[in-house]
Parts: sequence; C-alpha cells; structure tokens
Amino acid sequence: MITESTSPTLESLSAQLAGLNEVDALRKLTELFPGQVVFSTSLGYEDQVITDLIARNELPVRLFTLDTGRMFGETYSVWNKTLSRYGLPIETMFPDQAKIEQLMTAKGPYSMYESVDNRKECCFIRKVEPLNRALAGQKIWITGIRAEQSNNRHDMTQLEWDEAHQLFKFHPLMNWSFDDVKAYVKEHNVPYNPLHDKGFVSIGCQPCTRAIQPGEDFRAGRWWWEDNSKKECGLHTHEEVFKP
Repeated sequence: MITESTSPTLESLSAQLAGLNEVDALRKLTELFPGQVVFSTSLGYEDQVITDLIARNELPVRLFTLDTGRMFGETYSVWNKTLSRYGLPIETMFPDQAKIEQLMTAKGPYSMYESVDNRKECCFIRKVEPLNRALAGQKIWITGIRAEQSNNRHDMTQLEWDEAHQLFKFHPLMNWSFDDVKAYVKEHNVPYNPLHDKGFVSIGCQPCTRAIQPGEDFRAGRWWWEDNSKKECGLHTHEEVFKP
C-alpha cells in the first residue's frame, strides 16, 4: 500500500509494472492504491474487454461511465446487458443540468456543428466536467486507450502521469491491436455494442459519431466534419480544450 510519504514516481511505478500482463498489472495497482483505482468505461469494444478482465478476476476497481444525454440506444442496451452479465455497479456521471439548459437555450441542440469552439464547449459540459468529478481524490485512472487508435494516442505510454487530475493513467490494452480486442470479445462472449458490426469503431454521442468506410482512420467517425488535428474531446489531452 502506498502512503502519502511514499508516493511513487512515474519511473518507479512503471518499473513495478514492467513485465506484468494486463491482469497482474491491474491487480498490482489495486494493491498499491486500495480504493483509489477507477475505470472509466464508454461501453465500447476495448472497455468491455477491461470490464470482463475486472469481473473475471474479481479486481477491486470502481467502474464509472459518463452519460452525456446524447448516447445511442444501442449503447444503453449494451450497458444493461453488461450489468446483467457481470453484476458490477457502473457509477453514472451526468453533466450539470443547469449548464446543459443554458447551452441548449442559447445555442440549440446542434451548436457543435457550427464551430470547433462550440463543439469543445459541449464536450466540456457533457464529458470533461463530469469526468473531473469522477476522478477527484483518485490515484489511478484505468482507460481503454490503444496506441493504434490515433496519432495522438500512438505517442502515449502505457502508464502516464496526468498533471491536470494529479493521478496516474494506466492503459492496459495500449499495445493490443483491434483484431486482438475483437478476438477476446468473441472468445469470452463479452457483451458488445451492435453498432461495432455496422462500421462504428469508436462510439460516442449520437450527433457526433458515424460509421467509418474501409480504409478510413480509426477516429474518422468522430466529429467527422472537423480536421484530424481536432479529434479529441478533452478527456485524454494534456491541456484544457475549453474554458467557460
């Protein structure tokens, strides 16, 4: 167990995880930081694999998801199937009601299409602020990020220090391929979003997500009206993307 006076550095913690497989690394983190390891699930392919690993190995990791109010019906369906399958609670983080009401009143339901700033404003209210609340006081943030998902994510390491949230981020599937993920889902009969079978590889809010075409970049279906340099919502960037 880590105490305040013995808090590890990125280098020392990375050394403790070196050579461990995904499950052993997650177990090690829960032993070092009991009650302070959280997993943010979007209920997509990768996150369903991690949920299965947590449940199958009875790892004491708190699960939470961000319900933006703009999700696909299929996402809610797989959410319900996940609850039934694993019996694990998934804490739900909603955006601030008053801020949503102000945004909708001032700019309407589709302001994100009008400018990058508008889209980032919507993401900030619906995703970033609820995430900040979910991560408050935690030490380890587990995510489903994989290196091949985008150029920005390709440069990430499996364990990172998140300066904004003052915690470590661990990406257990960082070096997995998309085929690895799909093979695991099939082998273990993991519940997954049926939109994945229709060309949706990265699934977020309904107005901001489309299927991709053969040969398109993994993130092409997210905010498809923007150029590739803007394809993050602020959850996994190293600076604030919008400040009200």
